[in-house]
Amino acid sequence: EAPPPRVRPIQATVGETLADQVRRYLQNLPEDKVPITYGKLARALGYWAPGSIAKVTSALEATMRVDAALSTPFVAARAVSRDGNELPGKGFFELAQALGCGPMDGETDRVFHERLLVEVSSTLKKN
Repeated sequence: EAPPPRVRPIQATVGETLADQVRRYLQNLPEDKVPITYGKLARALGYWAPGSIAKVTSALEATMRVDAALSTPFVAARAVSRDGNELPGKGFFELAQALGCGPMDGETDRVFHERLLVEVSSTLKKN
């Protein structure tokens, strides 16, 4: 017997990009679920096929570009690698640096990430 099809927990609205879906999901993610791994984020959005995590990380990068342009904290900080250190992948930090929004002088990646999580949470509570 075939299993039932996987249901997409979050549905895209007309004209919504994957980056928009990622942003909406991360903004609505309860604090006790932060951070979420890239894999869990992909599955939460209904992406199961090989290459899904790459699609999600590209969408996360798109949100970072928008956030940098708007001078808002990176909502992408709420998603992390599955390697157990609860930090985003190396690409997150490289892009943050390239966008001119990387760690402050003397700030480690971990401290930078923790600061971003606080800033994102604070911003979301205001809205």
